[in-house]
Amino acid sequence: MSRRRLQLLLPLAAVVLVHAAAAGCRAFQIEEATVDDIQLGFRNGSLTSRRLVLFYLDRIARLNPLLHAVIEVNPDALAQAARADAERRRRRRRSPSARCGGPLHGVPVLLKDNIATRDRLNTTAGSLALLGSVARRDAGVVRRLRRAGAVVLGKANLDEWANFRTIQGTGGWSARGGQGRNPYVLSAAPCGSSTGSAIAAAANMAAATLGTETDGSILCPSSLNSVVGIKPTVGLTSRAGVVPISPRQDTIGPICRTVADAVQVLDAIVGYDSRDAKATRAASKYIPPGGYVQFLKPDGLKGKRIGIPNGFFNFPSGTVQQIVYQQLLDTVRKQGAVVIENLDIANLTVIQDVLNNGQQIVLPAEFKSSLNTYLSDLSYSPVRSLAEIIAFNDAHPIEERLKDFGQLIFLVAENTTGIGALERAIIHQLNKLSADGLEKLMKDEQLDAIITPNDSVSTVLAIGGMPAITVPAGYGKRGVPFGICFGGLKGYEPRLIEMAYTFEQATKVRKPPKFLRGTF
Repeated sequence: MSRRRLQLLLPLAAVVLVHAAAAGCRAFQIEEATVDDIQLGFRNGSLTSRRLVLFYLDRIARLNPLLHAVIEVNPDALAQAARADAERRRRRRRSPSARCGGPLHGVPVLLKDNIATRDRLNTTAGSLALLGSVARRDAGVVRRLRRAGAVVLGKANLDEWANFRTIQGTGGWSARGGQGRNPYVLSAAPCGSSTGSAIAAAANMAAATLGTETDGSILCPSSLNSVVGIKPTVGLTSRAGVVPISPRQDTIGPICRTVADAVQVLDAIVGYDSRDAKATRAASKYIPPGGYVQFLKPDGLKGKRIGIPNGFFNFPSGTVQQIVYQQLLDTVRKQGAVVIENLDIANLTVIQDVLNNGQQIVLPAEFKSSLNTYLSDLSYSPVRSLAEIIAFNDAHPIEERLKDFGQLIFLVAENTTGIGALERAIIHQLNKLSADGLEKLMKDEQLDAIITPNDSVSTVLAIGGMPAITVPAGYGKRGVPFGICFGGLKGYEPRLIEMAYTFEQATKVRKPPKFLRGTF
C-alpha cells in the first residue's frame, strides 16, 4: 500500500476502537456539541477527551470517503487526548472543584494543511510535491493551541496551494485530499481555499478547525457550508510556519459551528510571535485585556451603526436570497442597530478587479519570495523552491491534474524578480484604494461595521488587512447555505463579535447538513 493511500485510510483504524468505547459516549451527545458543552461534559464526568477523539475519528472514517474534508489524521491524537484526561484527573485530585485548564483543554482541532506541525503529520498545502517534508517547529498558531491544551486531530483538505496555483482555481480539490464536497448539497460548490476546514466543522468531524485567508478563503467556505468563520485583522494571529501567499494579506482564523466556539479559538491563537514580529507587534495593540469572549453579549447590536454598501446585495427580486437578506436586515434593526443603506465605497469596481488594481503583479512576486523563504526553512523537503515545485508538477501531470487546472500563477510568479519599484508603487496604490474606499466610508459615517452577503466584500477587506465574521444566514431553494458577513476596520474584532453573536442568537439559522444528492 502506498504511503498516500495509507494516510487517507488512517481514520479507518479508529472504527474498532470506537465500538469499544461507544457505551461511554451515549451519556453525552457529541454531535453538534459546543466547546462549552464539551467542557461541561469533562467536568461532570460524562465525557473524556479520549472518547471525544474517538467519536471524531469514527465520524471522519465514515464521512471522509464522501466529503474529502480531511487529508490525514494525527496518529498521536489519542495519546494527546489521554494526556489531557490525565491532567484533568490530577487537577481534580488536588482540588475537586477546580476548573481543569482553559476552554480548549482536551478539545480536538483540525488544521488546514498549510499550517505546519512538528510531529508525524505532513504539511503539504495539498500538494504531492511537499509530501514527506519536515518542519523545524510548529506554526505559531499551533504552538498556542498546544499551550491551550488542544488536541491536534489532523490536517484538513484545501484548494491546493490555497488556491494560488491556477487562475480558475481548483474548486476545493487537492492532489492529496481529492475533491472536497459540500455536506449540505453534495453537488454544490464547497468553495475554498479553507474547504476542508469548513466542511469538517459543518459535518461534525471536529470540535473546531483553523483556516487561512488571503482573499475570501475563510469567509467563502464558511458561508457556503453554513458555519462561522472569523478572518482576523492581519497580524492578530501569527503567520509563522504557514505556507504563505502574501505577507500583506495572509491571516489565520477559526472556522466553527458557533460564534462562541470561534471566539474561544480566536482567544487561544492571537498574540505576538517573534517569528512574525513585524505584523504581530503592530496588531497586538488591538488585543483587548481579558480577550474576546467578553464580547459575546446578547445585546451586541444595540446602538451599533451598520452600513449597507451598494454593489453587493444584487439579487433578483423575489429570490430566496433577496427575501431572506431583507428579513435579516429587519432583524438587525429590531435588535437595536441603526442600519444605513445606499452607501458607496469609492472605486469599488477597481478594488474588486485584480487586473485593474495591480494585484496580478504584486501577489505573484510576494508569493515567490515568501514561499521560497518558507521552503528554505524546512528541516527536509523534496522541493526547495517554486521552480522545483513547477518541475515536480510537470513530472506528475496526471496526479496534479495539470490538464484540468494548469499552473499559470506558478509560472507567472516564477518569472518575477522580487518587490521592486513597480511592485512598491502598486502596494501604495492598493493602500490608497483602501484608505479612500472602505476606511474613509466607515470613518465618515461613523460605522461599527458593514454587512454584505457571503464573501462578496473579501477583496475590499483583503487589501486593507481588515477583519470580518461570517455567520449562517439561510438556505437556497436547493438547500445550499449562504451567509452574512460583518466587516470592519483593523482591530474591530470586539464590535464584530458583539454583532455577529447577537445576530446568531436572534436568528438561530444553522442546522446540521443532510448530505443531499442530486444536481445543482
